[in-house]
Amino acid sequence: MNPIAINTSQNVNVNFTLAGVSERILAFFIDWLIKGTFIFIIYWLLRNILDYNDFTRDMDSWSIGAFLFIIMFPVYVYTLVLESLMEGQTFGKKLMKIKVVKIDGYQASFGDYLMRWILRLVDIYSNSGIVAIITMVVSKNHQRLGDIATGTAVISLKNNVNISHTILENLKEDYVPTFPQVILLSDNDVRIIKENFQKALKADDRQIITRLSNKIKDILKVEIDPRDYTERQFINIVIKDYNFYTGKDS
Repeated sequence: MNPIAINTSQNVNVNFTLAGVSERILAFFIDWLIKGTFIFIIYWLLRNILDYNDFTRDMDSWSIGAFLFIIMFPVYVYTLVLESLMEGQTFGKKLMKIKVVKIDGYQASFGDYLMRWILRLVDIYSNSGIVAIITMVVSKNHQRLGDIATGTAVISLKNNVNISHTILENLKEDYVPTFPQVILLSDNDVRIIKENFQKALKADDRQIITRLSNKIKDILKVEIDPRDYTERQFINIVIKDYNFYTGKDS
């Protein structure tokens, strides 16, 4: 699998590993197995519980089509809804430990997921996935057309990392949080904050630390007295507070 460097909004490169084509295909089939199970259950209910023939006897073809579309709607929007709610993952992607991310370092928006979902018609369903496989193989970042159009890529989360490379923090049992506003942040926000903070500390880059601190203050709508906390202390507390409120301690 190939590496990809994602440039975050603080102009710091974070290295990830691109998901392999085989991993993406397996995730796709896992999702289809889930959707197929749903279809089977619906079919069984229609045949054995509702008596489909009697139920649709007085319907015209348009009404039957509308009825079938409504009950199958979860299958159609499965990928769109789950990627939007699970920050770039479906159940198949989660099992394969891969996810959709923006190459520019920002969190993918609903519009990005929507465009990827729409272009699946071209990438996958209009040609049995041939176009998707070809574009993933030949493109630099293993992108299908939907990824290219939205500036996204699919990365692997299987890297062996220790706690310093994640949003996790070891908290003492008597830890008392300072900023409850941290719940406004997402896991992805805190991951980017921690990665950039660690890189800035290692390089002693005070400019990045200041920009990062100011950005966090702006998002959380907090004002900090420099006599109470230095910028480094403030960022460190924010990371720990997020772990406290979300239960992400080890």
